[in-house]
Amino acid sequence: MSEMLKSLRALADPTRLRLLALLEDDELSVHEFQEITRLGQSRISTHLGQLQEAGLVESRREGKRTFYRLAPPRDGAPRGMLSLAMQGARELPEAASDAVNLKRILMLRHDQAQVYFNQVAGRFDRRYGPGRSWQAFGHLLLRIMPPLAIADLGSGEGLVSELLARRARKVIAVDNSEKIVAFGAAKARKNGLKNLEFRLGDLEDPPVESGSVDLAVLSQALHHARSPARAVQSARRILRPGGQVLILDLLRHRFHHARELYGDVWPGFAESDLQRWLEQAGFGSIEISVVAREESPPHFQTVLAAGTA
Repeated sequence: MSEMLKSLRALADPTRLRLLALLEDDELSVHEFQEITRLGQSRISTHLGQLQEAGLVESRREGKRTFYRLAPPRDGAPRGMLSLAMQGARELPEAASDAVNLKRILMLRHDQAQVYFNQVAGRFDRRYGPGRSWQAFGHLLLRIMPPLAIADLGSGEGLVSELLARRARKVIAVDNSEKIVAFGAAKARKNGLKNLEFRLGDLEDPPVESGSVDLAVLSQALHHARSPARAVQSARRILRPGGQVLILDLLRHRFHHARELYGDVWPGFAESDLQRWLEQAGFGSIEISVVAREESPPHFQTVLAAGTA
């Protein structure tokens, strides 16, 4: 088969076009392709191998990782072929989310603190040590938390709110269930947490004064919102300049029974969704990463998103 036909055959597949477009401005590893596209490792490697065989990409090794980049045009290749391929890739339905995820991954690549934390977290889980637990580690971190004013949006009965109130200056817990708010308030009084206040309201329009808190937390709450984008905008409204939002939620999944079992409105979110909503709300210094993966089916994954007002 001629080089021309090999290239045309390689460019005829939408997935290969998608991968090729991601290499337009920078090189990527297979793991980074996975984080961006959510495709399987073997599928990505197969397509990259076909693109490499066609002379459209080339690779280099760096330690245990292989990075792929666009190959320089070969002699005799039609000048407009690659540009037409890129144009076609931009018309794919995944193009918008891929662009957002590519931006996020390139930012994370340069965030050495995040890389180091992931490495430490991995070691922490692998080896047993007497007295070493995430519970104890969490209490240690809670002790060094500054005295912030915090809004816990979609708080439920207030488990997170109670923990934060141990060190925060003030915690406002917002939930849309009158019974849960009453239960949480009674429990806060019983535990002597005078700085924890429960308020009845919707996380999409929380009853919290604009610019009044330092930290807005949405812990496993956003997938219950009718309009997640509006909830993120409301979090931005109540924050002081320089305040932070922290969103802990499920990564998009295919466990369709979650709606029946847990009352979920959304089946989790893609990182690109969270990135887009945070940007639209005016947040900066956005960081998004998967922080937990369950070993048992349906293998839920938890994503943490942060942004600064």
